[in-house]
Amino acid sequence: MKYRNEIVLTIATCFILLLVYAALTKLLDYQKFVVQIGQSPLLTNYASFIAWLIPAVEILIAVLLAWPRFRLVGLYGAFILMVMFTAYIAAILSFSEDIPCSCGGVLEQLGWKEHLVFNVVFILLALAGIVLTSQSNKPEALK
Repeated sequence: MKYRNEIVLTIATCFILLLVYAALTKLLDYQKFVVQIGQSPLLTNYASFIAWLIPAVEILIAVLLAWPRFRLVGLYGAFILMVMFTAYIAAILSFSEDIPCSCGGVLEQLGWKEHLVFNVVFILLALAGIVLTSQSNKPEALK
């Protein structure tokens, strides 16, 4: 594919922007983030730990995506993180839609169902990036 590297770079850039934005909004309004996590029936007991863990993981994945050498690892990390967030949303929808989103920033304005669609789109982008990166890393004889 002629534009494989450009497509992967675009996908990585989208994730970098999303993850850094999400991490910074959580850290800049840390107390609100902790309270929102504490309102979740699944995360109440771990709120203060998760409030640091999630932004740290988001920033780590963004850094991995920024370095071409580690981009594939970053894409796998982004994929796993988005799948985890999506599973959490599905679980929340099973309990109650009244639990506030702890995403921060403009993403907080999305309803749970819209957020589910948003996450699925990013899961598909991560998968596309993984496939395209894996194909470009294969030796010529295997392509």
